[in-house]
Amino acid sequence: MEEKFIKAFKEALELEDRTIDLTDTFRDYEEWDSLGHLSLIAILDEEFGVVIEQAEFNKLSTVGELMVEVKKRMV
Repeated sequence: MEEKFIKAFKEALELEDRTIDLTDTFRDYEEWDSLGHLSLIAILDEEFGVVIEQAEFNKLSTVGELMVEVKKRMV
């Protein structure tokens, strides 16, 4: 799960050449913007069948927190 999630995260933010750590704050990435946010939401739905509401998404800050939330919501 972790490997698939990291791959999807990197794809959404176009970070293929970067090392991603679960403790990273995803909003600190230079590539994080409204388009990256929308891409991430779309890929989470496509790859994992998960939709995270904006209010819930705003409570998350690290890559790991986001991954845990995705795991909790997977069907």
